[in-house]
Amino acid sequence: MIKENIESIRQTLPEGVRLVAVSKLKPGEDIMDAYAAGQRAFGENYATELRDKAAVLPKDIEWHFIGHLQGKQLKYYMPFVSMIHGVDSIEHLEEVEKAAAKVGRRVDVLLQVHVAQEETKFGFAPDELLDFHFSLFTFHFVRICGVMGMASNTPDQARVRDDFRRIRQVFEALKTGVFAGKEEFKEVSMGMSHDYRIAVEEGSTMVRIGSSIFGARDYSKKK
Repeated sequence: MIKENIESIRQTLPEGVRLVAVSKLKPGEDIMDAYAAGQRAFGENYATELRDKAAVLPKDIEWHFIGHLQGKQLKYYMPFVSMIHGVDSIEHLEEVEKAAAKVGRRVDVLLQVHVAQEETKFGFAPDELLDFHFSLFTFHFVRICGVMGMASNTPDQARVRDDFRRIRQVFEALKTGVFAGKEEFKEVSMGMSHDYRIAVEEGSTMVRIGSSIFGARDYSKKK
């Protein structure tokens, strides 16, 4: 069923939009079913779970950390992580820079934009991000590749669409502003199982889909 789910979702994604299969709290067997279907990018929320899975699963898997970043846990996945979604402060950027320097590798990150109604969600406010003077900071081991964000948790599709549109607008402003000429600044990660179609219509380049691939999660297994 996992293979069929992935194939069904891929058929809805236009060229240039990548699928990140969110495999948090799912066993390695499920990941391998997705792997057999050709999926290579997987997203994990919990640092030690990501570390443990990466140790035993195929080395060509592209791991994305999509959980809330905690500096003390960077050491668990910094040696192999492909991209960190949701860097929500300059302090976290600096922590990733230091952790990446320790292992001697450059790590791709996305800046998290907060537009949702929920105060519990993290990220830069759009104005804060657009007004920030990135030129004051020098990063040698962090490569800023775009933005990510989540829409409000609401059945109001107009609000969801507006949230995604605002995230894309922030990306465009940064792309033509402080990151002008930076070819690596090209990703807009937004859209999950319940709203990814709207996100794609509003300019997402990367969708993070879990339950529509793997089914519901048992959060009692959270590490």
